Amino acid sequence: MNKLLIVGTVAFDAIETPFGKTDKILGGAATYIGLSASFFNLQSAIVSVVGDDFPQKHLDLLTSKNIDISGIEIVKGGKTFFWSGLYHNDLNSRDTLVTELNVLADFQPKVPQNFKDADVVMLGNLHPLVQSSVLDQMEKKPKLVVLDTMNFWMDCALPELLEVIKRVDVITINDEEARQLSGEYSLVKAAAKIQEMGPKYVVIKKGEHGALLFHNREVFFAPALPLEEVFDPTGAGDTFAGGFSGFIAQSENISFGNMKNAIIYGSNLASFCVEKFGTERMETLSKAEVAIRLQQFKSLTQFDIEI
Repeated sequence: MNKLLIVGTVAFDAIETPFGKTDKILGGAATYIGLSASFFNLQSAIVSVVGDDFPQKHLDLLTSKNIDISGIEIVKGGKTFFWSGLYHNDLNSRDTLVTELNVLADFQPKVPQNFKDADVVMLGNLHPLVQSSVLDQMEKKPKLVVLDTMNFWMDCALPELLEVIKRVDVITINDEEARQLSGEYSLVKAAAKIQEMGPKYVVIKKGEHGALLFHNREVFFAPALPLEEVFDPTGAGDTFAGGFSGFIAQSENISFGNMKNAIIYGSNLASFCVEKFGTERMETLSKAEVAIRLQQFKSLTQFDIEI
């Protein structure tokens, strides 16, 4: 069975949207990526760090989804990374209210021995030096390395970010971040500039407006499924990344054509994530529901036209 190594935060979130608010709940990039990737036939492991304030029930949830948690370090006496955010009415913009790095501040990732030969590595949003450290620990070159990052690292760790970008095959960022990283307003020009930095494939996420995939001069666009209700966009991008990397790891097909399918699988899973607060929807999601909505995606984008 193919292996997917996931690196990222396992954390607490407190979220407020126009539809309500939560106290501390399960969050973190690696959590969403792992839950999303669990819908594919593969072995996955999370590399992360938490404090001893992190409830056992959350770890049990991950293991119940067949996610290897031996790479999650538990720091005795430490506090788990915490983020709090307030979303505005359009849900596309948010204010960060609190960021407490806690144990994440001194995180030294340790890749489990049986995942140092992972086929696919998904580098979730973290400090670029942590992402590089994971790649340094791999005993063989992965078939595919996917990197997710954000404008925060472009602002405060750009040299380190550019170094890790040189080492990856796919980068996933949103449209605002693509413009900042490249210095180009046009997303076509932005993707071309980012490919020159190292990645062969550039995925630009546009939230409720779908996602773009660029490779050389080829471009693919996947729409987002129109939803009746969106409660909380937290983790949607990470869920997308988990679906994308999980599908690639399962299928063993690293081609532009197959990445189109991976984009659809990622978008499909992300459409569920936003329907409830935090990880709640992903925890109870069934494979049957995923299959039904995948058919909806197919119907949304399929048409016959004579040319």
